[in-house]
Amino acid sequence: MKKLKKLIILVLLLAIALTATFFAGKKTMKSEMKPNITASLIANKIMSAKELTTLKYHYTNMGQFENQNTFYGYKIPFTSKKFIVSYDGVINAGIDLNKMKISLDKKSIEIQIPAAKILSHEIYEDSLKVFDERESIFNRIDIEDYNNFSKDQKKDVEYKAIEKGLLNQADEEAKKAIEEILLGDTILSEYKINVTKDNSLK
Repeated sequence: MKKLKKLIILVLLLAIALTATFFAGKKTMKSEMKPNITASLIANKIMSAKELTTLKYHYTNMGQFENQNTFYGYKIPFTSKKFIVSYDGVINAGIDLNKMKISLDKKSIEIQIPAAKILSHEIYEDSLKVFDERESIFNRIDIEDYNNFSKDQKKDVEYKAIEKGLLNQADEEAKKAIEEILLGDTILSEYKINVTKDNSLK
C-alpha cells in the first residue's frame, strides 16, 4: 500500500513537472518567435505597401496650340498653325518614402514623413483627339510641336491640381495609409503610432 502511494505521488509530481516544463518552453518559444521591433522592420513594412502611399489624380483636359512665324517681332502672314487637343491623363502624387525618419521609444513609434510632391504625370496617348488642325505650307505642324504642347499642358494641369489641394490631400492620404499599415499588424498592437509631416525632409 505504501509503495502504491509513493508511486501515485511520484506520477503526480512527474505530471506537474512535465506540465510546468511544457508551459515554460511554450512561453520561451513564443518569446523567441516574436521579432525584434526595429526602425528597419517598420520601414520595410511601409515600403512593401508603397503604392498605398500614392494618390492617383485622373483627369480629362482640352488645350489649344497656336504658333506663327515672326520677323523682328512682327507676325508673318500665312505662316500660322494651330490645333486643339483633348486628352486623358493621370498624376501620381505622394511622399518619398526613402526620406522618412522612424524612431522608437519604449512603446511608441514616431514617423516623420516629407511633404507630398508630384511623383509622375502621364498623358494617355490612346486618348488623344485632335480638333481643328490647321497649318501653313510655310509652317508645318511637326512632332516637336506636339511634344512642347504636351510639356506645357502638363505644367498647367499640375499647377491647377495643386491649387485645388492635390498635395495637401496626398499628405493626408499618405499619413492615413501608413497608420493603417502599422495598426493592422498584430506585432505592433502594443505600440502607439504617431505620423507627422516634416517639411525639412527634402
